[in-house]
Amino acid sequence: MSKKVTFGVKPEPARADAAKVAKVDEWVNIRDQDAMKRLTIDVPASLHARIKSQCALRGVKMADEVRELLEKQFPKS
Repeated sequence: MSKKVTFGVKPEPARADAAKVAKVDEWVNIRDQDAMKRLTIDVPASLHARIKSQCALRGVKMADEVRELLEKQFPKS
């Protein structure tokens, strides 16, 4: 038994909604300019343990500390 599903045409937004959609699209584009990207690195277990324990003592996230170090090392030009 085969089922067929048909999709209709996407409705065009009304005039009042078009401005709202444009604002949302603009917001998404602005937000994505500094989107996060994942960076995976291998570090020795001893270094990982030192980073983790120091971050725990300071009450900060490891990722935030590493990001801060990278920002200092590679400032925006």
